Amino acid sequence: MLRFDVPCTKDAAVFELIRGNVHSIWGPFMSGFSTARQKMVDCQVRPSDVTDSRIIDAMLEVPREMFVPQNQRALAYLDLDLDVSEGAPVKRFLIKPALTARMLQAADIKATDKILVVGCASGYMAALAAKLGGQVIATESDSALAGKAKAVLAGLGLAVTVQTAAAADGDAANAPYDVILLNGATEIVPDGLFRQLKEGGRLLAVFALTQPPRAAIVTHSHDDFGHRPLFDAAAPILPGLQRLPAFVF
Repeated sequence: MLRFDVPCTKDAAVFELIRGNVHSIWGPFMSGFSTARQKMVDCQVRPSDVTDSRIIDAMLEVPREMFVPQNQRALAYLDLDLDVSEGAPVKRFLIKPALTARMLQAADIKATDKILVVGCASGYMAALAAKLGGQVIATESDSALAGKAKAVLAGLGLAVTVQTAAAADGDAANAPYDVILLNGATEIVPDGLFRQLKEGGRLLAVFALTQPPRAAIVTHSHDDFGHRPLFDAAAPILPGLQRLPAFVF
């Protein structure tokens, strides 16, 4: 595994290096994107207590820039929720790399697990899940974005089935799942998704029902669903999982 003795930073100027090949303190042998990918892991993922080597290896292998619009690729490895909607009326995001990694680690994905990624946007979380688990199905409410996700994932040789579906619907036709991952937050209790879990299955999401929002794991056991908070977290709300407006007299 490649490592570099360079300071961690969130300064976007540092990532201007990725516009071409890096011929500076990192040497000429690595592309700028590879350097940025390594810095993302060393400066965002590892400091967030992500220790699962499979997740770290997957994040070093999967080119996040491929899931980002061309004009935003210089931002692909920054510590932010990245808008990939390209002007669509409903904004869609890749959630922060560190949050993605922490959710994957909490999911404890096994090589044989059947996984559903809800609200996959351009497909980055689904790509990582495919590196960790078995069968992966991803849903996205924006049909154009779902098509882009399908193309990128296929181009990377990753066997992910991408469906166009509302976040709250999941994909009941292919249920049940060992793991369900939400690529974003929910302001409501997604009961329909809970019911798509296998016995012993687990759902990971950022729950924004109260403040502060928290990442949590929901486990299906004996026809019941146990909810365990994990850590404070913030992520964009997935379309269709917003809280209904309160009625005002």
